[in-house]
Amino acid sequence: MPIRPARLDDLPDLLAINQANVPAVGDLDADSLARLMQQAAHVLVAETADAGVAGFLLCLHEGAAYGSPNYAWLAARHPRMAYVDRIALAEGQRSQGLGAQLYAALAAAEAGTGRPLTCEVNERPANPGSLRFHQRLGFEITGRADHGSKAVIFLVRPADAKDMIR
Repeated sequence: MPIRPARLDDLPDLLAINQANVPAVGDLDADSLARLMQQAAHVLVAETADAGVAGFLLCLHEGAAYGSPNYAWLAARHPRMAYVDRIALAEGQRSQGLGAQLYAALAAAEAGTGRPLTCEVNERPANPGSLRFHQRLGFEITGRADHGSKAVIFLVRPADAKDMIR
């Protein structure tokens, strides 16, 4: 399955996939997603021959001008980081290894940088499948935050972690 950097013409597909995955990922409009993509260190796209754009992963480095309290929490604890703001797959593309392939491509791109991979998973509303998935990939729970209507679990995969489990 090809994993490639996102292109500007991917924006409509990425937005549709993102919106189909709310509340597991944050709600965005086209302008917000375009701004996020501009400051991203990596926007990786998974493509399939039959479905076209099947999913994506968006990653920010430390120092981004991003107002997310989750990003801020992790940045306060990790002076260098590769923060996965969102990973989302199109309907019908889950449980086929695409998420692990996206993370493997990110880990390869970040190899040797000393940046741990960081992210958060919703605890409320619960997303136990995402938590299991990230733990299978070597992420460890490093904290929690309660934002009232939403709560998250923070995860870190050490920079020196070996191969991604697929």
